[in-house]
Amino acid sequence: GNIGFISQSGALCTAVLDWSYKENVGFSHFVSIGSMLDVGWGDLIYYLGEDENTNAIVIYMETVGDARSFLTAAREVALIKPIIVIKAGRTEAAARAAASHTGSLAGSDAVLDAAFRRCGVLRIEHISEMFDIAEVLAKQPRPPGKRLSIVTNAGGPGVLATDALVNGGGELAPISPEIMDKLNRLLPPAWSHNNPIDVLGDADPERYAETLDILMDDPQADGMLVILTPQAMTDPTETARELAKRVSARRGTGKPVLASWMGGDMVREGELLLNQAGIPTYAYPDTATRVFNYMWRYTENLKALYETPVLSTNPSKYEGYRVQAANLIKAARQDGRTVLSEYESKQLLSYYGIPTVQTLIAASAAEAVEAAEQIGFPVVVKLHSHTITHKTDVGGVRLNLKDAAAVEHAFLDMQRQVSEKFSPEDFLGVTVQPMLNLDEGYELIIGSSIDAQFGPVLLFGTGGVMVEVYKDSALGLPPLNTTLARRMMERTKIYKALQGVRGREPVDLEELEKLMARFSQLVVEQPWIKEIDINPLLASPRRLIALDARVLLFDPNTPEAELPRPAIRPYPTQYTIQWTVPRTGEVLDFRPIRPEDEPLMVEFHRALSDQTVRMRYERLLRLEERVAHDRLAQICFADYERQIAIVAERTDPETGKREILAVARLSKIPGTHEATFGLLVRDDWQGTGMGTALMSTLLDIAELEGVKHISATILPDNEAMKRICGKLGFKQQAIPERELVLVERSL
Repeated sequence: GNIGFISQSGALCTAVLDWSYKENVGFSHFVSIGSMLDVGWGDLIYYLGEDENTNAIVIYMETVGDARSFLTAAREVALIKPIIVIKAGRTEAAARAAASHTGSLAGSDAVLDAAFRRCGVLRIEHISEMFDIAEVLAKQPRPPGKRLSIVTNAGGPGVLATDALVNGGGELAPISPEIMDKLNRLLPPAWSHNNPIDVLGDADPERYAETLDILMDDPQADGMLVILTPQAMTDPTETARELAKRVSARRGTGKPVLASWMGGDMVREGELLLNQAGIPTYAYPDTATRVFNYMWRYTENLKALYETPVLSTNPSKYEGYRVQAANLIKAARQDGRTVLSEYESKQLLSYYGIPTVQTLIAASAAEAVEAAEQIGFPVVVKLHSHTITHKTDVGGVRLNLKDAAAVEHAFLDMQRQVSEKFSPEDFLGVTVQPMLNLDEGYELIIGSSIDAQFGPVLLFGTGGVMVEVYKDSALGLPPLNTTLARRMMERTKIYKALQGVRGREPVDLEELEKLMARFSQLVVEQPWIKEIDINPLLASPRRLIALDARVLLFDPNTPEAELPRPAIRPYPTQYTIQWTVPRTGEVLDFRPIRPEDEPLMVEFHRALSDQTVRMRYERLLRLEERVAHDRLAQICFADYERQIAIVAERTDPETGKREILAVARLSKIPGTHEATFGLLVRDDWQGTGMGTALMSTLLDIAELEGVKHISATILPDNEAMKRICGKLGFKQQAIPERELVLVERSL
């Protein structure tokens, strides 16, 4: 078999093995791991990912364990092999049972869904579907989208298939005029003239096959389902044989073909022929469409993972502010506080380029009136406190105050209420802000809290005082780029309104994406933050502005080593340095690669000579292969826990455009303290000392990453690389049988 199966339940393994004999399902590996004391998900996923006999990985999971290890491995392997997970513990009672069974935390189910989406893993609901989906993803191409064409010889099964398709989020493929014309010429006048395409009960094998041929050429169809019910004039076996021939001849279309041969003994031989041809068969048409829905979702997961984002902000732009933000938090901790005031919280946001409403602090009623007159009426007056976080609960927010008397009354009334319900020390005064027109936009919430297994988790959704009533939100793991931010937004109901409805202008979604990316940067760079909310963030066509913010910190006595770390390693800013070109004095940036660099990498490869390409890749790799999105995605979107590529970058003084001049890549070998490296320098920058400087930087990073041994293979005539390695203390050894030279060094 070609399915690698891993289970945390030994008893389930026995049942699955028994079932597999009956259903004739084979396995490349069958692993029962129990409580995972000495082996983790990451180890097993990497192992099965590299195994040439495994085409798909199926996991029964009760707990995640080391979240970062799982996500790193799954994210890398999911691009080449489907990973299907059935995770027990969706309900609270089941989660408790799983935790007591394995002796570890089960974590939030909604967070787990977000984590699976982030690493391209497909989560399914039922054991019965697990192997159906593994089989189809291993045998058939992934559909490019969610539109399905259904061919049937009976109306009822087509309707059942359509219901299951649409209920699961899929769509029927529309029939274009050209395709309709071809079908009209082929099919009897009484055919359905719609999708599902009813080819009628007297359909012979040729009619089925010709119809499928036409639909496979339809650019509006992302996949095909062929349904057959045995009728008086039907030949299930010959129809299957003819379909198998046509599908085999059209393997390059990139569209999956599924089949539902309904019945028992009459269709058994036909099912066998289809399965032998790699066309998965299902007893029921609604099962087939549910499987198709899982397939396109898997495609969407991978697309979102490796879709090139726009550059949100150069991380170095906020370098100085990062230190100021850390100092602000440090000052609060030194005071023994775990709550930042609203004023401090907004200051923190502003350091990361998140616009906040003008806010003035007033310690007395007279100061509050003076601040209001300075800002201009109407104003908002809010409680200023280091201990009370939910101001609304104590009457600590007064809106639309139109004169000095109203401001004075609000101050004194707030002071009285806080003193009565808490203590006078909890009242430090008020903040005064302009009253903005909320009707001009939408109230959103952006926040972060800590999950027991995955560390910081981001939230986006409908905000305002009714946030817990509407419960319209989506979760995601930091750090975000603009694409991942957009995918989070798309999972909420408010997203449709943000695009503009009922004559209202749309919100600037591109700017909102960038704001969310900066917010995620704040969350991963300031580990002392336990919870942070911007609620509401006013989003209008003209601006985005944080009206209120709340920040909770970890207890100041918490050891720094015990602070939760992000499940996905953030951008390693610490590896950004500057290097001066010896001959010219020009200063270049050496920095880790980012997903946004893909267009720059395409231009970099265009500038390379054939000789440079041959020296790096040990053969002549065509430009089209080098710049293919799937290939560059694995470099630009690399998980920094597994691979770090350092680019040399400059801004062209003539055009003002950024350009990449060289790339050095460190790839860790899982389960060891070893790594391999690669170096590629643009032809016009060779001989400047950049290659040696970049390799030296890479060696420093390797040591910091815990690498003990680093190596690579190079061509015997690659004299430039030999010189660089010689300067940096590498040993060189010929490998005659491979006509290569091994260069290696211990660190």
